[in-house]
Amino acid sequence: MLEMLVPLRAFAGPVVVAAGTVALAIASCGLPEVPAVGASDAASHPAGCAADGAAPPVAPGGYYTSGATVCTSDGRPHVFHGVDRPSLEWSPAGDDLSAADFALMASWNADVVRIALNQDFWLSGAAQYSATYAATVAQAVTWAEAAGMDVILDLHWSDKGDLTVTQSAQQEMADVNSKQFWAEVAAAYKGDGHVFFELYNEPHDVSWDVWRNGGPAGGYTAVGMQELYDAVREAGANNLVIAGGLDWAYSLSGVATGALQGYNVMYATHPYNQPDKQPGGWEAAFGFLATGDIAPVIATEFGDGTAQCTGAWDGELIAFAATHGISWTAWAWYPGGCSFPSLIADWSPTPTVQGKAVQAALAAFARTTSGYDAGD
Repeated sequence: MLEMLVPLRAFAGPVVVAAGTVALAIASCGLPEVPAVGASDAASHPAGCAADGAAPPVAPGGYYTSGATVCTSDGRPHVFHGVDRPSLEWSPAGDDLSAADFALMASWNADVVRIALNQDFWLSGAAQYSATYAATVAQAVTWAEAAGMDVILDLHWSDKGDLTVTQSAQQEMADVNSKQFWAEVAAAYKGDGHVFFELYNEPHDVSWDVWRNGGPAGGYTAVGMQELYDAVREAGANNLVIAGGLDWAYSLSGVATGALQGYNVMYATHPYNQPDKQPGGWEAAFGFLATGDIAPVIATEFGDGTAQCTGAWDGELIAFAATHGISWTAWAWYPGGCSFPSLIADWSPTPTVQGKAVQAALAAFARTTSGYDAGD
């Protein structure tokens, strides 16, 4: 029975698993084994939650950050592991969204789900506005939390600052309408610390200055990450905020000298199997933030994406994350094949070869508390 598959929730306490355990779990599914690397992701950064003194403001029931550590409101380190759920970026109703679907994600032991959104379905002045979209998003959040998962709301598609467009898409960077989007979304979810805000999906082809402060981008004026962050805080929301780096969110190198001013900030990377994004470059691209106890990192997308995909790429990224205390959500809980790349082949769900690797890794993470109150 489905309800018997939903795992108990661990909001308060570390997720403990050795990277070698992850590798062993993946290998047990008949997939290429990832070399064991020894350290647990929860233990990699013991500087942790109490070392910096008083915590910053925390959204109700939520989290705060301290160095490279994400902390529960009562001061315990936490690392997130989950999946991405696309479709609300291209469809105002979403594809096959249901309580049962979110429960199936949780049955894999996911404790977080990243939901991709479109600002033009949300904003009332937009040509693509849907009067039911905000309610659909709220329902998805409710279903995810009922299944025991935190939620990342990700601004995936935008409009270059033109609300009259009839087809929004992935742009170089956020725009003035993105700022309004976050002001409204943050106001709606400021009372729920289990909801996080990923400010913009996959910035690219702009400078680090434009990324941070705004400026020219692709024929329009971009709004930078700092202004988007400020819009969230001005709405009264103390929720975790996630800022993806450049090169389609892969590189966080500019954060070393251009970090956002504020609190409760994580940084997102998207390591896909591409020639310039191989494991040898991960430390310089994003791992250094965790190694140096500078800021928390979360891989909010990753996967093979090649025509002949295997689970090896996913396993190697998961092992790297385990040694660095890096959180992750795997792309994607949607049947679309290797090139998408997909974790599931259908809505049953039948795991793909990459899905098997992610499922095995999720299963290896030990829960350390007995559940949570969705009303926190």
